[in-house]
Amino acid sequence: MTSYSEALIGALHNAKALIDVLHYCRGLDIRAFRVSSQIFPLATHPLSGYRLDTLPDAAEVYRRLECARQIATGADIRLSFHPDQFIVLNSTRPDVVASAIAEVEWQAELAEAIGADVICLHGGSTAGGPEHALARLIDGIGQLSHRARSRLALENDDRCFAAVDLLPVALATDIPLVVDAHHHRVLSGDLSIEEATDWALATWGDREPYFHISSPRDGWQSRDPRPHADVVDPADVPQYWSELGIPLTIDVEAKAKERAVVALARAFQQFIT
Repeated sequence: MTSYSEALIGALHNAKALIDVLHYCRGLDIRAFRVSSQIFPLATHPLSGYRLDTLPDAAEVYRRLECARQIATGADIRLSFHPDQFIVLNSTRPDVVASAIAEVEWQAELAEAIGADVICLHGGSTAGGPEHALARLIDGIGQLSHRARSRLALENDDRCFAAVDLLPVALATDIPLVVDAHHHRVLSGDLSIEEATDWALATWGDREPYFHISSPRDGWQSRDPRPHADVVDPADVPQYWSELGIPLTIDVEAKAKERAVVALARAFQQFIT
C-alpha cells in the first residue's frame, strides 16, 4: 500500500518532471504534449489511492503544477491526457463504469490544474452489439461532471469503432471527435479520410481540432499494420489536412517520440505556424 510519504515524493518528483519536459518541448518548438495518465500513480486505486490536497506538502505540488501551466501557456504548448485502455465508460459492469468515471474525473482535475483542454478516450466496449454499446457510452458520458465533459474527446480506434460509428455519439453529447489517421486507414467504416475529417471538424466548434498521426511498424501490407513505427512516414499524413488552411493540433504517436516529432515537423515546415 502506498504511504503518504511515498505518494508525496512521487507527486513532487513527477510534477517537477512535467516542468522539465515542457521546458524541453519549448526548446524543440514542440507545441503539443500528452501528459502521462500515470503522472500520479495509483491516485485512484481503491486501497492505496490519495488526493493531492491531502498530501503533507500539497501546496508545493500545486505550485509545481501551476508552474507547468504557465510554461505551457507561454510556449503555446497544448496539453492533453489519454486515459488507458482499461478506462471503459460503456462497460456492461457497473463497477468498471464507476472506476472509469473516477479516473476520468481525476484526470480532469489534473487537466484543470495544468491547463490541459483535451482528455481523449476511445469508444470502449462493443458488448451487446455496437448500437447498445454506443448507447451505454452516451449514458457514461452523461454521468461525468462539466469539468470532465468539457475536456472529453472521442477517438476512432482500429478494432471496434470507426469515426463514422462515433459521430452520432459526438453529436448527441456535444463531445468532439479526434480523427486518428492510422486507425482510420485500418478501420475506415466506409468513410474517406476527407469525409471523416470534415465531420470531425464540425464537432470542434470554435476550438482548434485535435488529430492523431502514426505509421505502421511493419508496413501497410503486413499481417498486422496496427503497431506504431518509430517514426512517421510523411506520406502517411493525409494531404487533405495540409490543404484545409486552418490551425490543427496533431499528436505524433511514434516510438521515437520527440525525434519523430522533429523529423515530421521538418518535412512539413511550410505548414507550421
